[in-house]
Amino acid sequence: MIRVIAAAAVLGALVGSIAIYSKTLADRQAGLPVGKRDYGTEAAIKPEAWPICTTMTSVTPDADWVQLDPDFKAGKRALLAGDWNGAIAAFELAALRAPLNADTQNYIGYAYRRLRQLGPAMGHYQQALMLNPRHRSAHEHLGEAYLMLGESAKAEQLLTALGNLCLIPCEEYGDLKRILAAYKGQNGEVR
Repeated sequence: MIRVIAAAAVLGALVGSIAIYSKTLADRQAGLPVGKRDYGTEAAIKPEAWPICTTMTSVTPDADWVQLDPDFKAGKRALLAGDWNGAIAAFELAALRAPLNADTQNYIGYAYRRLRQLGPAMGHYQQALMLNPRHRSAHEHLGEAYLMLGESAKAEQLLTALGNLCLIPCEEYGDLKRILAAYKGQNGEVR
C-alpha cells in the first residue's frame, strides 16, 4: 500500500512538472514573459465596474488542439477580438463535433457572460462542470456569474471548491478570491 501511495506521489510530481514546463514553453513561444499574464488584450476592450475576469489566459492561439478544429480556432480568435457573438457561433459549431469538450462549453459560457446573458452563461458553465467536475476555469467563471447576480455565498462555495481542486496555488483560485474581495468591498459586506 505504501508503495502505491509513493508511486502515485512520484507520478503526480512528474505530471505537475510536465504541465508547468508546457505552460512555460507555451508562454515563451507566444512571446510572453515567463510567469506573467497578458492583461492588455481584453482589458482595453471594455472596463468593468469591478474586476471580473477580464482575461482568458488559456486563449492562446498556438495550442496544439486548436489546430484540430477550425471552428474552435475561430472561436478563440473571436474571443481575443472581443466578438462575443462570433465566438458563440463558432464554439457552438465546434460543440456539435465534440459534445464532450468541457473547454468548449466554458468558452461559450464566457462569451454569453460578456454579453450579460447570465442564464445561458450559467447553463454552459454547469454543463462544463458536468463534463469535467475539476474544470478550474468553469468554477471561476461560474463564481463570477454568481457575483454578477449578487449571490456572493454561491461564489464563496465555488472558491472553496477551487481551493480543494488547486493543490498548489492556481490562477483561477487567486482571480476568484480577488474578485470576491473586491465585490464584498464594493457592496459593504463583511469580509
